[in-house]
Amino acid sequence: MRTLLGDLADLVLPAACAGCGVERLPLTYGVCRACASGLEALRPFRTAPAPPPPGLPRCVAVGRYEGPLRCALLAYKERGRHRLARPLGALLATAVAPLAPRGRPVALIPVPSTRAAARERNGDHMARLAAQAVRRLRAGGWDAGVSRALEALPRPDSASLSVVERRVAAENSLRIRSGRIGFSRHATLRKCTLVVVDDIVTTGATLAAVRRRLEEANMQVAGAAVLAATQLRKTVSRDSRPGVPKRRNLGDQLSETRGDAGASAR
Repeated sequence: MRTLLGDLADLVLPAACAGCGVERLPLTYGVCRACASGLEALRPFRTAPAPPPPGLPRCVAVGRYEGPLRCALLAYKERGRHRLARPLGALLATAVAPLAPRGRPVALIPVPSTRAAARERNGDHMARLAAQAVRRLRAGGWDAGVSRALEALPRPDSASLSVVERRVAAENSLRIRSGRIGFSRHATLRKCTLVVVDDIVTTGATLAAVRRRLEEANMQVAGAAVLAATQLRKTVSRDSRPGVPKRRNLGDQLSETRGDAGASAR
């Protein structure tokens, strides 16, 4: 399997590095080598906001919302760099892997975008990332698929809301999409390991709301995987995380056998 450096070679980007924004000529793979190496070296960890909202699933993040990861995510999400979906999706897969034991189908459920947000961004950014994560997981031996089981209703801008108001808004903005719970010919969604995927976790209100909606439909969520965490007051050190092997690169990590990641920090 190609490493993240190889995936980044496919990008067509301006002269500025997508990871740090600095003009470095010539660029290698569309980003400077320092940023590419930094993304490649990220190690997923368990995280939780403090305090966590009620019903928050255990959560694994690829990295902190800072540095090259933050810049690459913003370039993808807000500036139309859609080809970044492939390397970012590969990174997301490394956060899914500790939550999804082998031997059982795994279904990724992306947190949906509203129709307005999808129009503004020329598509649902999390649906693209989930599809790329599934591609990498399948290459690593998982029976993985995507289910767009949820749809998003219009909601107020969360930046102006309190923590409690965010929880209410998140709860009211999600509903089960009728007739869309299956994800493959092999299994129904209720027989899979369900992992919710999102780009960023801040207060955890959205992930908790997604879990509640799915459980109302008798679908049990195993955990949530995100690219970046903005609040990392409570983390579990790598040495205390049983079942998560030492990571060399994306291909090696996804090809190693994992058991259940153990008790969540959340």
